[in-house]
Order: sequence, then C-alpha cells, then structure tokens
Amino acid sequence: MFEARFQSFDDRAERDPGGERLAALRAELKRRGLDGFIVPRADRYQNEYVPPRAERLAWLTGFTGSAGTAIVLADRAAIFVDGRYLVQVREEVDVAAFAVEHLVEHPPAAWIEENLPAGTKLGYSPWLHTVEGAERLSKACAAAGGNLVALVDNPLDALWTERPAPPLDAVALHDLRYAGEDAAAKLARVREAVGKRADALTVSDPQAVSWLFNIRGRDVPHTPVVLAYAVVQMSGRPMIYVDPRKLGSAVREKLEALATLRVPTDFERDLAALGKSGRAVMLDPALCPDAIARLLTESGGKIVRGGDPIAPMKAVKNAAEIAGARAAQIRDGAAVTRFLAWFDGQAPHGKLTEIDAVEALESFRRDTGVLKDISFPTIAGAGPDGAIVHYRVTRRSNRRIATGELFLIDSGGQYEDGTTDITRTIAVGAPNADLREDIYKDMRKSFTLVLKGHIAIAHAVFPDGTTGAQLDTLARQFLWRDGRDFDHGTGHGVGSYLSVHEGPARISKLGTAPLKRGMILSNEPGYYRPGAYGIRIENLVLVTEAAPVEGAEKPLNCFETLTLAPIDRRLIEPALMTQDEIAWFDAYHARVRDVLAPLLDVPTRAWLSGACAPLKS
Repeated sequence: MFEARFQSFDDRAERDPGGERLAALRAELKRRGLDGFIVPRADRYQNEYVPPRAERLAWLTGFTGSAGTAIVLADRAAIFVDGRYLVQVREEVDVAAFAVEHLVEHPPAAWIEENLPAGTKLGYSPWLHTVEGAERLSKACAAAGGNLVALVDNPLDALWTERPAPPLDAVALHDLRYAGEDAAAKLARVREAVGKRADALTVSDPQAVSWLFNIRGRDVPHTPVVLAYAVVQMSGRPMIYVDPRKLGSAVREKLEALATLRVPTDFERDLAALGKSGRAVMLDPALCPDAIARLLTESGGKIVRGGDPIAPMKAVKNAAEIAGARAAQIRDGAAVTRFLAWFDGQAPHGKLTEIDAVEALESFRRDTGVLKDISFPTIAGAGPDGAIVHYRVTRRSNRRIATGELFLIDSGGQYEDGTTDITRTIAVGAPNADLREDIYKDMRKSFTLVLKGHIAIAHAVFPDGTTGAQLDTLARQFLWRDGRDFDHGTGHGVGSYLSVHEGPARISKLGTAPLKRGMILSNEPGYYRPGAYGIRIENLVLVTEAAPVEGAEKPLNCFETLTLAPIDRRLIEPALMTQDEIAWFDAYHARVRDVLAPLLDVPTRAWLSGACAPLKS
C-alpha cells in the first residue's frame, strides 16, 4: 500500500572489516611522509548534505551522520560528533579504533594541542576545510610543535577504489512565481552589497549559487542545489562554473543571458588569473574552502575577508517566498494529519514497524501530487530509538512500535513553493498502557516541559537586533528548572525550496545572527532519556512584525507559526501549564482544525476534531 521512493532503509554504514581501511590509510600516510590526516565530513563545497562520492568519513569509520570529523595518527585516532550523534556514533563506529569526542565541547583543535607529538606532519585537504577551520587547525598544530600540511590530493581517494561517480542530474530553472525576484535583480543587490570593497566575490556555497541564479538541481540528496561555483565581478559579467552535461537548452540560454558559462575545471585557473591580475577578491572565511584562499594568495591576489552577502539576502524571504511557504505548510500539514490519523488507528494493534511509518508518511506526502523530494531522511524512532536525536531506521535496526510507548517522527518535504520540517511525538495507544506509573508520569512531565518551551518561543516578542542565542534560553528554562536539557539547537533557518538547514540565523547558544523579518526558522525543543524515549515538538515559524506597543523604544518582532498539524494532547499534564499557555495551545489547535479540515476526507476530519479539542475538555 505504502512505499518510500525518496529514501532507502539500507544500512549505509560501511564498517571497516578488521580495521583494514584504517591500517591502509596509515600505510598510505607513511608512504607520503605524513604522520596523520584529518578526515572531515565535507565536500569541495562545504555542503551539509554531500553526494555519495564525498562520504569519505563514512567509508573510513562507518559513521553516517551529517556532521563529524576524524583525526588519524600513527598510534591513535578520534572521531568528533556533536550532541545529536553521541549515541549513534557508538553504534556505527569501532570505538576500540576511534575514541569518541564531543565536536563542540572538545573540538579537533583542542584534541590536536593535547595529542599531537612535536614534529608531527598532519595532513589535510584544503578543499574540505574552510579558511577559518584551517587556521584553527594550523594554530593548534603549531601550539603542539607540529605542522599542518596542505595536500594536493586526498590520500583516501587512492584507497577508495569503488568511489561513486559525480552526480550529473539536470539543472532546472526555479520559476519566478516561486522565486519572487529575477536573477538580474539579485546580482545587482550583491554588487551593491560588496560595493567598492572588492573587485570580485567568490561564491562557493551551492545554496547561494542556486538562489542567486534561480536554478535548482538534484546533485545532493534531498537538497535541490546545483553543485557549482560562481564569481561575481563588480564590473564585467559574472561567471558560473557548472558541468555542461547538466544543462538543457532552455537552462543554458537563460544562464548565458546572465553570466559566462565555464566548466568546473576552469575555476582554479580563473582564480589564479584573478590573483595574478592583482584583483581584490572577497570571500567568507567561515564558508569558503581554504583551497580557494590559497590559490588566490599564492598567485598574488588580495583577499578581502567578509561575511557572505548572499546568505542574509537568501534568509530573508520575499513576499512570493512567504506566500509559497504558507501554501506548502498547509499542504504538508494536511498530509501529516492524514498520517497521524492513520497511525492512531493502526499503531495500537502492535503490528507497525518504524519503516512502515516512514513509508506511510512519505506516501501521504506524495499523494499531494507536487512533492519533489523529502527534505531529509525521516527520523522515526519508537521507544528507546526516539532518544537517538538523528536516528535513521534501517532494515537491520527496524523496530516494532509497541503500545504504551512514545513514537518520535521528524520529517519534511520539498515542494517548489517551500521546504517543510515538522516533528511530532505520539503516544502509541493509551500512553500509560503496560507502563509503570512512575515512567508514565515522567513521560508526561517531560512532554509538558518541552511543550512549555515550544510555546515560549512561539509566544516571544523581541526587539529588532535580537539574536537566536538571546531567545534560546526561553525554550530551555522549564527543563533547566527540573535539572534537564537537550544537546542540540532550538531552531535552524529553513530555505525556500533549498536546504532545510539554512544560515545565518538560528535559535541556539551559538546563534549570533540577528533575527530579521522574513526569516523562517524551526522551533524544536526536545528531551531525550537514553534507552527509554525521546520527545521533540517542532513547528516552523516566520519572523514578522509584532503588534504595536505604546512607548516601545525599538520596532518589535514576533513569530508567526507556519506549521499546521495536531500536537498530541494525551501526553500533556495541564496542571503544569499556565492559563496563557493553555490559551495558546487551544488557539493553535483551533487554527489547525479550521484550516486543514476542508482538505481532509470525512474520517480524518472527524479524527482531527477530537485531536484538536480544547485541552481541558
């Protein structure tokens, strides 16, 4: 009945049999006169999601998460992951071969200072590290008495004999009715932003290239970007570097009207030519591969360091993109609601598995007739699997969903008018069935504390200039008071038929970018009890103008919640909530019911009415 077409359940972890790959890498490093090598989870474009060809970290270690780094020395090795993957990494990686380190709390630079022997030559691929990242590593090596050595080619590529081919899917034009602004106007804005600070801007982020030229692709799983570079000159035509085999006649004609088309192998030569001509070239050291900066400086060019001017433009959605986001959220919310009603009827029988749920939800989304892809592999964790923040079910790990436990499902869709991302935590049947009373009470308390944090973000009013770091505490305050926390950000930016994770803004302890009207972010606090359950409640929100306040000293902003789907009221302990929180919750559910009911069949509409009943009824 249901099937998954945009994701598979194969076990992607390529385990290293007997440590053969690690031993082969060490032998290759010794042959090259190196004492160690750094293996980031990255490609030449610094993408979060990378094509299979760039999954070097997974090939070497078995780790399949979206963020991580390994350092291999002659006598020791370590793998660094953030809080989302601390459980997963121990299941996928041989921890006898790789010590597990926290990517944020004990980053690679700190480990290098503590573990690198004096005189060590530590190799790295400058295409796979940003300028700032390479500078941190170089400083750490120097502090340890070693040297960071830039390599022309990656030693892993000599060992990975069955490395996948580069992606060659066709480039598509992103229709102006969805983009809301033509590429020529965007290029003019970029030139105005760069101004007289530089002669040219390097654009190395495929999200930025895709947004700037109003193109989309299928080069990266679930993120419709085109793997391409661009150079925007302040005088003269911009240049875009893309494999010509991806370009149909209509796309080629459109791009040639805007820019000079170049093949990817021209990029390094053109950078060197810019350097030799003494041009000042702007790049963002936090995003740009170190190799680009090295090419420019070694050829005599001048680098102008500055924040990427395209990222904040892309993050602030225009009227067409906002309208598209609202339409996509309603369409997606109806599909999710159909899934929730189906799940509520089927799961208590005890026959559903995690894969069954993933296949059903994707099928309900495909039934819209306009789904282009999912926005990331669905996270569907039953019981203890829900405590693995970025759990991905495989046929090996697939678990039957049991009555009385919690089921966490985090998913999203890619539509031409918008990108969605939603998480719901669901009680399977009666939430206290087959559970000890103390576990049942703990689950309801945890869920309510997470919900209170979610509402605090949704309810927030804040002045212009407020950053995500300043709001992050609102989502954690109730968990903190109970001695709990969650080890991930509260929210991330979301693109417009682009990446589901978009900078520069985020709601997190590290979110330093101001939140501006028109930005779309997630609101997703959570709580995870290892071995027992996971809870996360996620909606997407739009930064918008708040209601006027008499005497306000600054313009005020607030969030409009875009995502529409029921939140499981059976898991809430109303006694822990204030009247204002209950009022918000009931108003949200009334809106969900009123907007989605006309889009649903009669049985689902009846289920929705009960799911959205007032909390105290």
